[in-house]
Amino acid sequence: MSDDGCPHLETYLQEFNRESYRFVNAYFATCVSQEARRRKALSCLCYVCGGSGPQLYACLHCIYFACRGAHFLEHQTSTKHYIALELSYSMLYCHQCKDFIYDRECLEIARQHLMREARSLSKSISWRPWMPSKVEVELLRNHPRRRVVTPMSSIGLRGLLNLGKTCFMNCIVQALIHTPLLRDYFLSEKHECSIESSTKCLVCEVARLFQEFYSGAKAPLSLHRLLHLIWTHAHHLAGYEQQDAHEFLMATLNIIHRHCKNSADCDRSVVPMAAPRKSSSASDSDATMRCNCIIDQIFTGRLQSDVVCQLCKGVSTTIDPFWDISLDLGETHQGCGPPKSLLDCLERFTRAEHLGPSAKIECSSCKSYQESTKQFSMRTLPIVASFHLKRFEHSDLIDKKISTFISFPVELDMAPFMSHKTDGLTDFRYSLYAVINHTGTMETGHYIAYVRHQKDVWVKCDDHIITTATLKQVLDSEGYLLFYHKKILEYEAKI
Repeated sequence: MSDDGCPHLETYLQEFNRESYRFVNAYFATCVSQEARRRKALSCLCYVCGGSGPQLYACLHCIYFACRGAHFLEHQTSTKHYIALELSYSMLYCHQCKDFIYDRECLEIARQHLMREARSLSKSISWRPWMPSKVEVELLRNHPRRRVVTPMSSIGLRGLLNLGKTCFMNCIVQALIHTPLLRDYFLSEKHECSIESSTKCLVCEVARLFQEFYSGAKAPLSLHRLLHLIWTHAHHLAGYEQQDAHEFLMATLNIIHRHCKNSADCDRSVVPMAAPRKSSSASDSDATMRCNCIIDQIFTGRLQSDVVCQLCKGVSTTIDPFWDISLDLGETHQGCGPPKSLLDCLERFTRAEHLGPSAKIECSSCKSYQESTKQFSMRTLPIVASFHLKRFEHSDLIDKKISTFISFPVELDMAPFMSHKTDGLTDFRYSLYAVINHTGTMETGHYIAYVRHQKDVWVKCDDHIITTATLKQVLDSEGYLLFYHKKILEYEAKI
């Protein structure tokens, strides 16, 4: 259907305007109130067979509901009522054109009704595809020569020069560049810098890197400006010594978060921590736990810690924000052997742990120090779940690297590790999209990254060298940092 729409719809609107569409959509498609849901339950049945679906249409000329196909076709043919509303997705249909109809004003009415429905049910708004604004449509028309990403396209792939033991930085940048929502944010130029000089803003530099990666150029990039900014804001990482990729990731996220916080990108000032800390009770609201910057929206989850008194069984709960989960690989104090898979690590991380007599806590109910158990669980999960396998072990006697092979899946279900039982509506499945590996020893090592470039297409990023990789190569790698993206996103209604 062309942008000009349907001539039969224009004729219909001249007679009925859009009020009949507004009423039918509000009461029988999106159901904006309890009364609307009651009406739909009682009245929204096929006038021919009495059924409720699976796909009902409502005539916009008169009060008539019928199933898709012969039942509704009979009504349209006999009455010459050509314009109908499909009730599952609020789509206009023209019997004369035998096609669905695009009408911007009706789509806006449907969008407003979806917001009202979400508010009345206290739920997230269901996903709807992106619709360009008039300005965006005009831009697309005025720039017909646009880069198109094809199945074999290399757009988004750039090698990164090693500036002297900076492989740790190159790998983290490759993982961030291939984080879908982060890419969408920066390529749509959402960042509004409020720092005096943009050359001092790490977010501006990251935005520039995204433009470089997706420019179509193929020459390797130098990250000297990014490295200088990291050194400026994280002094402990300054110098050309080999740094830990996990530490660099946490520092980078923290600096981006702080720079977003000081701009229009963020309206609250809570900095999430990578490690658990006692900071809040379970009754604290989400507003006090989260800011609204892009880093928080993508990477921040909430970890619940339950401490149970062994005498009175009273429970003390704290909830802490996190950007990643660090998982031990060594043997436990209970004598359990080392884990063999990511699921083993997560099961051990969320297992109840007896704190013992040397770590008694003061119970608020017993008013005395008592032995207790402590258990972690996931209160809320981020869009990107990143896992840090603690392969570097530091002690007073010796520092060593744990090279044990830890298997990790392509698809990960986090439902077993949630604080609350699943209601069947929320999806906790994740898909692997980046893996960072460390080869060598603690003294002399090298970082490489595997990233998912497109669906079922993996590449190996070894500084300035980019080569294709198989999924088997990815899954057979040692694994130091694992990045998983949520498969189904829940969209919150902006009320």
